[in-house]
Amino acid sequence: MKFKGKAWKFGADIDTDQIIPARYLNTSDPKELAKHCMEDADPDFIKKMKPGDIIVAGKNFGCGSSREHAPISIKAAGISCVIAKSFARIFYRNSFNMGLPIFESPAAVDSIAEGDEVEVHMDTGRIVNLTKNKTFDSQPIPPFMQELISTGGLMEWVKKKIG
Repeated sequence: MKFKGKAWKFGADIDTDQIIPARYLNTSDPKELAKHCMEDADPDFIKKMKPGDIIVAGKNFGCGSSREHAPISIKAAGISCVIAKSFARIFYRNSFNMGLPIFESPAAVDSIAEGDEVEVHMDTGRIVNLTKNKTFDSQPIPPFMQELISTGGLMEWVKKKIG
């Protein structure tokens, strides 16, 4: 599986409150959360981005509280994946549990500018900046985690297994 979209660039230490502000946590409806994705980091983000686009960020993306609403809002907004220099540990796990693919690659983040066209190959971890014709490697997503993503997250995977 591969993802291809326009890069939206964010800095380091983007916390879960910037991803989905606490004032919207009175709902767990993905469509409602999507309307406010990245609102406190970029108030116009949801108006500018298109389904399939990719978030590119600095170190420690998703730090702060352990709310699963953050990866839910990103996924529901239509972002295909997130590339960062590093992820906060709980966000990393929540992302896979919610079916949001994430990739760590400091070199790719340093090379990608906002607006660049980027392609990411989930099975190999290869990140291609199509705008600059540069290729980077990140850890490929293991087969089980790919299965979680393709079924829509851990809960959907469990439902499928139980039948």
